[in-house]
Amino acid sequence: MDTAAYLKAHIRTVADWPAPGVQFRDITPLLQDPRVFRVLIDTFIHRYMDRDKRPDVVAGLDARGFIIGAVVAYELGVGFVPIRKKGKLPFTTVEQTYELEYGSATVELHTDAVKPGDRVLLIDDLIATGGTMMAGKKLLEKLGATVTEGAAIVALPELGGLQRLQEAGLPLFTLVSFEGH
Repeated sequence: MDTAAYLKAHIRTVADWPAPGVQFRDITPLLQDPRVFRVLIDTFIHRYMDRDKRPDVVAGLDARGFIIGAVVAYELGVGFVPIRKKGKLPFTTVEQTYELEYGSATVELHTDAVKPGDRVLLIDDLIATGGTMMAGKKLLEKLGATVTEGAAIVALPELGGLQRLQEAGLPLFTLVSFEGH
């Protein structure tokens, strides 16, 4: 079994959550089994150890991006910065609002989280519509950083986020893909 199939076999699909018709892709089984968790993290590490892809900083998107991003940053020997939902960070922040299916949301980043010229890997658990990752990219760029790649465990291509992010010039790396919502 290849790595993608192995990881995909450990992602739980929860029907009709958080709303009817939604097929929620739950990554918690990937984290619960230490062997599977190691395969997951090692897959990212092997990619970003390459000198050309190695970031200066890893930025994780609230909240599951914190889990993966912090471990990847630790293993790469680089810093980690959280991009949080509005009102959760204690210091001076920059913010970016983005559209959701119903309404909008805002994420924030500390103003001293990255320096101009930093190469940043932006990581989350899943790319659906791409709104959160796009907002994270814009925040990092406001502070002068370059987002070298957006990474996620799961891609849901039918929701359009992959295409939207790629059209915005963000290279993407995902491990598994699911059809449908």
